[in-house]
Amino acid sequence: MVEAVSSAACADQDAGHGRDATPAVDTVSVPRRARLVAAAHRNRVDLLVGLGFLVLAGVLTHGLWPDPSGRTLALNPEDQTLYEFFLAVDSRALLGDLGLLTHRLNAPDGVNLMANTSVIALGVLFAPVTLAFGAPTTFALLAGLNLAGTAIAWYALYVRVLRAGRLAAAIGAGLCGFGPGIVSQTNSHLHMTAQWLVPVIVWLVVRMLRDQRLVVSALGLAVVVVTQVFVGEEVLFLAALTLAVTTVAYATADRRLARRTFPGFLAGMLLATGVALVALAYPLWFQFAGPQGVADGMFSPYYFSADLTSWWTFSPLSVAGEDSAARLTTGPAEYNTFLGWPLLLVGAACAVWLRRQPLAVACVVATLVMGALSLGPDVVVDGERTGVPGPYRFLLDVPVVDGALPMRFALAVLPLLATVLVLAVDRAWHAGGRWRAVVPAAVVAALLPAAPTPLATEDRPPVPEFITAGHWRDCVRPGGVLVPVPAPTPKEPWPMRWAAAADAEFALPEGFFIGSYGRDGTAAMGTYKRPTSALLAEVARHGEQPVVSEGQRRQAARDIAFWNASCVVLAADERHAGSLRGTLEQLYGPATRVADAWTWRF
Repeated sequence: MVEAVSSAACADQDAGHGRDATPAVDTVSVPRRARLVAAAHRNRVDLLVGLGFLVLAGVLTHGLWPDPSGRTLALNPEDQTLYEFFLAVDSRALLGDLGLLTHRLNAPDGVNLMANTSVIALGVLFAPVTLAFGAPTTFALLAGLNLAGTAIAWYALYVRVLRAGRLAAAIGAGLCGFGPGIVSQTNSHLHMTAQWLVPVIVWLVVRMLRDQRLVVSALGLAVVVVTQVFVGEEVLFLAALTLAVTTVAYATADRRLARRTFPGFLAGMLLATGVALVALAYPLWFQFAGPQGVADGMFSPYYFSADLTSWWTFSPLSVAGEDSAARLTTGPAEYNTFLGWPLLLVGAACAVWLRRQPLAVACVVATLVMGALSLGPDVVVDGERTGVPGPYRFLLDVPVVDGALPMRFALAVLPLLATVLVLAVDRAWHAGGRWRAVVPAAVVAALLPAAPTPLATEDRPPVPEFITAGHWRDCVRPGGVLVPVPAPTPKEPWPMRWAAAADAEFALPEGFFIGSYGRDGTAAMGTYKRPTSALLAEVARHGEQPVVSEGQRRQAARDIAFWNASCVVLAADERHAGSLRGTLEQLYGPATRVADAWTWRF
């Protein structure tokens, strides 16, 4: 892709559709305010497109905004709770309290932030927002900004690098930022939707292909790659794999360009790779071999693979989608392949029309490769395993890589398909005649059924006043451990909202995270429950108050010592609160009521 982008960018087509030919303004003699006005006027189309993307992102996520703390994404509230917690932990960087291992969860062992999707870079960048308004507000803001930012970044790449017309660029960028897969991932997967650095990576690679300030471009690429690691490693992996396939495909289609640019490009890539590896050596070691680090994936590629039928099916989150289509994937955050048959047909027609353009050919090849890999080790059709092996089998024994979720390889198809559509619309516009109307109309008609609908949201219970009013400070030692009852788990992580609301000033035991608690230290979701937390979880589940034995009391004391807990807290409105309080008083003695919570201090 990048070689062809470089080649296409060499021709300036400023007479193309949607371009503004306003004369340049004398930036020396005109006052600063006037220069800004002039610049805004010159780029008014770009500004309007960017504003349109921001408005669309706001519409899709508007359900969170009436009350970010009291609203949640209805289709994946568990992961939203997880990300809000990580955003609160990340925000502590402004307070000088941030490392790659956080002890604010899973006390006393802690959680390896590199082994989890902790979006460190986003959390640190938006730390002022989190500390001022709370992690839920930051989450709601990022949910929308990731969509708009991704679209705006691709739009800029298409216009400035590919030299596409504004109409074509806006159509392609809209698919990149608001396609079915990325909108689906917006259901609480911030690390997957933050793709606004991917076009920057492509741009820097193009600069190296042009041999433009090779060293500066290589160093810039290293910086962006390192930053993306702390935003979302999976997106970086998918981008790198897609670029590699596209590059090979283009080099095969245009060997003359490949021979001319290869030496300098290779030198730049080696420099960028070397600098990035030096910068990432310790974080990556920490992720795979550090405390609580994991070197394997915990998700089965046989389960998290795309159904072939889903490719021509509309996403349930799109205008033409139906809820029944949800059976073709693992959950509402993974509608990665649901493009719909009109978009596939129009995309295929555009590819045939552009078959002599190396960039289009390279994008089609990469689309087929990434789409095939998304099918997983065994091809599934309409929910039935066919027994036909998929190409992903070649990755099963590759360390680290085999832990990737095959169905997410389909996310790379969005920018690849979008690029083909951009080239087709741009060519049609310059061809004139009937093509100028037919091709854009066909592309828009194919995109409309796949257009997203607003994300489903719902109310969620308020965080106890005991937390929000700061009463917890009288119960928990500075930096100490608060034990909520019941303790948070991967399936019910709700007490992690308490820590997020308190800016992660206290720690929690157990919780929702990935750690090395599987067999022989392999990856597992969460940790083992201590006997006391297991007892309390059973009471919370069934509501039956047991008769506590002396052995259980001694074990409860040992568990408090293990956690180094300062305080045990039971929210007064917790389900089966009466039975839980009775059990806790048998274990720890009489409770103290503080605001809307019962507490036991140690």
